[in-house]
Amino acid sequence: QVQFVESGGGLVQPGGSMRLSCVASGFSFNDYAINWYRQRPGQERELVAIISHRGSSTNYADSVKGRFTISRNNAKNTVYLQMNSLKPEDTAVYYCSAAVSFNGRDYTSYRGQGTQVTVSS
Repeated sequence: QVQFVESGGGLVQPGGSMRLSCVASGFSFNDYAINWYRQRPGQERELVAIISHRGSSTNYADSVKGRFTISRNNAKNTVYLQMNSLKPEDTAVYYCSAAVSFNGRDYTSYRGQGTQVTVSS
């Protein structure tokens, strides 16, 4: 079945850096764009970054543009989120996800269990 496993979260001081990883399985990873999104306490889910299936195109939320970088290694079925200049408002549970189709028509969104990122001094 489709699985995403995020890792790399933890506690970091403001201004620090952290890299999240997401390992995917159960589908043809190379064929799909992958998203990172986050859920901050008491707030709605926010799409943070998207990367195209070959990694040639990326997009970012305005709140993270210039600080976060999404990348992927298709040989390892892994997507990364490099986060620099972290701020307390980046504190959230971070998830990777994708909408996957097994019949070419119907798409189902899958996500991992998430990894907690806490930015605090």
